[in-house]
Amino acid sequence: QVQLVESGGGSVQTGGSLRLSCALSGDRYSVFCMAWFRQAPGKEREGVTAITTRGGTTFYADSVKGRFTVSQDNAKTTLYLQMNSLEPEDTAMYYCAAAPSWVAWPLFASQYNYWGQGTQVTVSS
Repeated sequence: QVQLVESGGGSVQTGGSLRLSCALSGDRYSVFCMAWFRQAPGKEREGVTAITTRGGTTFYADSVKGRFTVSQDNAKTTLYLQMNSLEPEDTAMYYCAAAPSWVAWPLFASQYNYWGQGTQVTVSS
């Protein structure tokens, strides 16, 4: 079992930055891939970025490339999302997710077994 707890959300103005964190506890050695998803009111959950825990291979949605950066600490117990040049369209609840096995589509929510409770990001114009 894996537990995920997000933090770092908040309200910023357009062009601002935020750094989200996701603390992983439990059987962290079983995790193959971790990701950030987001969901705005009335919209489907969207994959933002993902990273394989061993190789560090990263994946990004086109909408955030060049603005967001995913990373993990050396102990593989914390996942980060550095968000720069934030836009109102980035406003959403952001969720951390973990998958215990190889995933074919890293930005698809159905690939992940474990989820955090979410942290709200609001970007005002």
